[in-house]
Amino acid sequence: MGIADKLQGSGSASIQILSGTAQNVVGIFVTALGTLVAQVLISRTLGSAGFGLVTVVTQAAFVTSFLTRAGMDMAVLRAVATATGEGRTGTLRVTIARAALIAAGISTLVSLVALAGSDALRSLLSLDPGDGRAAIQAAAVGLPFLALANVWLAATRGLKIMRYTLYVFWAGQPLVWIVLMLVGWRVSKSPSSAAFAYSASWAWAAAAAWWYWRRESRRWGMERPEDGATSWLLRYAGPRAPAALFSQVLFWADLFVLTRYVGDADVGIYSAALRAGQVVVLFLTSVNLMFSPYVADLHNRGEIAQLDRLFKRLTRWTLAATLPGFLLLAVAPASVLRLFGGTFEDGKAALLILLVGQFVNIATGSVGFVLIMAGRTGWDLAVYAASLALDLGLAFYLCPRYGIAGAAAANAFTFGISNVARLALVKRLVGIQPYDRHYGRLIAPAIVSGAIMMIVHEGMGGGGTDLVATAFVGGLAYVVVYAVAGLTKAERRGVREVLAKVRSA
Repeated sequence: MGIADKLQGSGSASIQILSGTAQNVVGIFVTALGTLVAQVLISRTLGSAGFGLVTVVTQAAFVTSFLTRAGMDMAVLRAVATATGEGRTGTLRVTIARAALIAAGISTLVSLVALAGSDALRSLLSLDPGDGRAAIQAAAVGLPFLALANVWLAATRGLKIMRYTLYVFWAGQPLVWIVLMLVGWRVSKSPSSAAFAYSASWAWAAAAAWWYWRRESRRWGMERPEDGATSWLLRYAGPRAPAALFSQVLFWADLFVLTRYVGDADVGIYSAALRAGQVVVLFLTSVNLMFSPYVADLHNRGEIAQLDRLFKRLTRWTLAATLPGFLLLAVAPASVLRLFGGTFEDGKAALLILLVGQFVNIATGSVGFVLIMAGRTGWDLAVYAASLALDLGLAFYLCPRYGIAGAAAANAFTFGISNVARLALVKRLVGIQPYDRHYGRLIAPAIVSGAIMMIVHEGMGGGGTDLVATAFVGGLAYVVVYAVAGLTKAERRGVREVLAKVRSA
């Protein structure tokens, strides 16, 4: 029985995804907390310059991995989702093994090139001559493990199993990084030690991801895929590989440009602002990963009306779930940045600018994943290539003139334009869009919560408990008002069903 056969309408699919998302909230919280703890540990142990260096090299490795995966993660997700939807599982193990081999081979080659050219990369990124080379080499070692972990996790997501991604990617890898980093610092408190711990945490993640995929697929046969299966993987993944790289570079390109025009301290401050602003994207990313196999299967079966209804619900839920985080960052940006250390609050203006772009990112929902899972990887590549060119052009113009505020402006404007373009393409090529009249229900919770956050924040005067009190009181107000005025009748029924499932679990 296929995915679409099991759904019995978009309402059932919405409840399934909402149920999975509700169960994943703890995992996402652990992710955000673990990432934040790692960043605070690095910034307080190594200072703003060391924090900036570790951020640059680890993010460069993470971003590069989107290219070295060769698009195989999205290719196997779509292949698994459509094959299981049609009841064809016999050839999947061989197909996924081939995809993993391709990703591992390309990643290993790039890793060796990075190791050999670490001095040139250090100069390109204007990193410290002493620590920069060693940190780049330590981060480059992890590229094959990054690729393999993501390919095997994508295969399990194709089965609509999200928990393995949460165990390994969201929660496990950041926590393992912290543990390994603390152990490594007993030998050497250096940026290269932190970067090597990052690579080692991905080696653990790759082993865990392989084990979970093997556990789920071991009952299937090892049939030879039909002729052309590997060619399909390469054709689908061809445009996706550079597009995936560009999508990640967009988050960090302005930071890389900024390194050429400001000192290490300002690079560290802007890195903290970027990290803080990206926390609100965690929920959207989780929804994207859960939504993807549904998009692939429903589009493959021609269930466009059902897909449209599901898209509308999930986008509004994602915006509703992330609004409290946006409000907190907008009301108390200095308090958030002080978590990284006293000097980091100088990035307050940059953080507020970055939030504009991330709001558009959240408000347009899973448009990028809809394009990819509908097979429109060429259009996806075109949008990302144009967006990257725009971001780099703006960053090179604004960074030398306005410093970290200029970098933030380039980032925010590019995200806005990129997501609006992708939204138009989804409407034209797939025939769906994420908006309906129910978005008006978000206005009252946002206004009430924002006002209460401002009152609490001003009343606390920026003390040590300011951020916790502002988040708790304002978040509670948001939940209460949203429960009263934000939920539709159908959603109230869905919430009751989810709560019933959680209680019976």
